[in-house]
Amino acid sequence: MKDEYLKKHARWLSEGQIGRRQFIRTAIAAGLAVPSALTLATNVLAATPKKGGKLRLGSSYGSTTDSLDAGTSENGMSQAIIYARGNHLTEVNNDGNLIPELAEGYESSNGAQTWVFNLRKGVEFHNGKTLTADDVIATFNYHRDENSKSAAKGLLSAVKEIKKDGDNQVIFELDGGNADFPYIVSDYHIMIMPSEGGSIADPNSPIGTGGYIIENYEPGVRMTAKRNPNYFKEGRAHFDEIEFITLADTTARQNAAMNGDVDFIDNVDAKTVALLGRVPTLDILKTTGTQHFTFPMRVNAAPFDNYDLRMALKFAIKRQELVDKILLGNGEAGNDVPVNASMPYFNTELPVHEFDPEKAAEHYKKSGHSGAIQLSVSDAAFTGAVDAAQLIAASAKEAGIEIELVREPSDGYWSNVWNKKAWCACYWGGRPTQDWMYSAAYTADTEWNDTAWKSGESADKFNELVVMARSETDEAKRKDQYWEAQRLLQDDGGAIVSMWASFIHAHSKSLAHDEAVAANWQSDGNKVAERWWFA
Repeated sequence: MKDEYLKKHARWLSEGQIGRRQFIRTAIAAGLAVPSALTLATNVLAATPKKGGKLRLGSSYGSTTDSLDAGTSENGMSQAIIYARGNHLTEVNNDGNLIPELAEGYESSNGAQTWVFNLRKGVEFHNGKTLTADDVIATFNYHRDENSKSAAKGLLSAVKEIKKDGDNQVIFELDGGNADFPYIVSDYHIMIMPSEGGSIADPNSPIGTGGYIIENYEPGVRMTAKRNPNYFKEGRAHFDEIEFITLADTTARQNAAMNGDVDFIDNVDAKTVALLGRVPTLDILKTTGTQHFTFPMRVNAAPFDNYDLRMALKFAIKRQELVDKILLGNGEAGNDVPVNASMPYFNTELPVHEFDPEKAAEHYKKSGHSGAIQLSVSDAAFTGAVDAAQLIAASAKEAGIEIELVREPSDGYWSNVWNKKAWCACYWGGRPTQDWMYSAAYTADTEWNDTAWKSGESADKFNELVVMARSETDEAKRKDQYWEAQRLLQDDGGAIVSMWASFIHAHSKSLAHDEAVAANWQSDGNKVAERWWFA
């Protein structure tokens, strides 16, 4: 009875119906000691979202080659900007569940081959234009266009037709059933843009429907924005202003947090967590999800077009050493598939790719290769990437394999190195379903297939299995299809999935957030600007 009484008054305090002093008097009268009543009042108020203030977020990502075109976004800074200024048909919330966003609901028919999305009414773009089905259709067609360079093009290859039924309903017809399609439309590249004459006039326009309106954007430097007074989401986008600053240098980023120059930073170096944790004004936030660090080998470029050379490198890496020395235990060893035990249909019977110098040497001898193998690397790929590459080179040397490290500039890394150089370092935030992960980075039709593993007997079979599993309704058959897809990818593919890493952040104690924090991406799903507030 007392608990219910206090809960009621706590709600009134959070809603502003009573003041702090009155709440404390009530708590004491209910039997709480004075210190407990004071603490409870403080906690209730801290957990109550408040409007105001300027969020300064220091990001390890960002490049001068970035743009506002969501379709070509390729790093965490661009993604955070997308989420601040725009919205999608659906979103993964901070509990990890898929929920409607610009859609108010959706349903499927015809064996998940037809999907109907009903749009929220009254949503406005920053320029005052009302969101309609035409904007949704134009946005998706922009990504689907045959000349599109969008990273979402492969994700949408199964879409045969998009049509509308009135201004607030969009109907997608797929070439086969896909139970995961509502996840696909939440992909951050597919931010709904305003249309003009049935098409997207300017994909680089800052205009969106999101909680913040961009005022200034300097690619690879900073972005500033102000709160959208007409934002359709209640209880979100609390800050008056936001500023995202690229701080690619790990030391500079951490110094900025310690000195109070920024309120939040991502990608804290595991080696300095204890140091930052001793700063009285900072809190450390760790989340564990699907982030993984990879070293993709492009199988269409020598010497990685050789199966035995790829296998030699897969057995030449001390993966647990990477977890221990790079992540300081904040993660686990990878096994050359972008799937872990947190995801449905994880193959628990895959052979374990661990350091085996004899197997590595045997495969290397079969490859017929001689001389150094170049590995392009920069800490822009992930914090500690250069150190990780040095450890890989050292362990490979024990198997008689020489690796030459090529130190690449951080600026422009994602445009000039990743998905271009034959072997490099990379990170993936991961995706909640196998179909989404494969469609984003591993199927033959995606722009972001950074291993170029697109043809050949194993790759062809893998692509067939992904399509089959997408529409399979028999759980046992679907499991078999995904298990076989993982086996093929691990054995023949070009991905070295070296480790799964926790996200580590540092933020000002003055910031507050919901109890649940998303782990699908860093920085609360890259939605700190929308979900957090100053206590």
